[in-house]
Amino acid sequence: MPHHVTAGLDGSAESAAAAEWAAREARLRQVALRLLLVSDGPAPSRPATEPGGAGGGRDPGAEFLAGTADALRGRHPGLEVRAERLTGRPAAVLAREAAGADLMVLGSRGLGSVRGFLLGSVALATIVRTGRPVVLVRPEHRPGPGIRGESGAADDHAAAAGSVVVGVDVRETCDATLDFAFGEAALRGGRLRAVHCWSLPPFGRDALALDMARREMLPDIARGLRNVLAPWRQKYPSVEVAEFTPVGGVSDRLLRSAAGAALVVVGRRMRTARAGARLGPVAHAVIRHCTAPVAVVAHD
Repeated sequence: MPHHVTAGLDGSAESAAAAEWAAREARLRQVALRLLLVSDGPAPSRPATEPGGAGGGRDPGAEFLAGTADALRGRHPGLEVRAERLTGRPAAVLAREAAGADLMVLGSRGLGSVRGFLLGSVALATIVRTGRPVVLVRPEHRPGPGIRGESGAADDHAAAAGSVVVGVDVRETCDATLDFAFGEAALRGGRLRAVHCWSLPPFGRDALALDMARREMLPDIARGLRNVLAPWRQKYPSVEVAEFTPVGGVSDRLLRSAAGAALVVVGRRMRTARAGARLGPVAHAVIRHCTAPVAVVAHD
């Protein structure tokens, strides 16, 4: 069984934020932290000014890796931090190393533009190559405002900041996603918001028909979500679960529900298209736009 959290570094502010988040996660899990710096080509030889060196110059990558490890040890006393430099295609190497970790953590710039998409290509390629959970972290994440449930009462800021949000599709088996989300909520104090989004029949602009349909369908929708969550409530009795069944587009409503969360968990099916493995539309949209850390968990 894996006994460490791995963070991929590339020298960016995003990867530094990922390393800090991964350190806190490793402490929560009481496991070691492993820092990886992956280079496409061979690592530079040691300079002649250092013991065993053969040439002049500096190795900024090695300095960054060592400096990050030392800084994390200083901020998290008692945490075992291992730092390694590997060579190869970053996404392939990170996916391979993720297979032996409890969790892989990567920096994310978000994917709100074409440039952002290109900059996030390594993270996306890593996600679709591994069956292990991958968390994407943006720098300077700060909890946003609380969400409103069906009753209209706003969650207070403290509750939002400490909660885990998970998107649930009651029509699919998503045991791995729910197990991960409940486990993360238990580690963080036991608050989980389970969100299942659904759509009304196409009644056009008939507001009365839409309202009647919502009232008639909502009890069954809520019952379906409750039934899906029941085994996990029993497995994690310390977790306080709030269930939300908003009407609307899945991506949009899930993102609204994720405002202020400590972690957002989405699942992805391990499926392959002609162009290769890919993310589903909901996971892709959440990664594009969510400012909170996002965990993508593969399931059958």
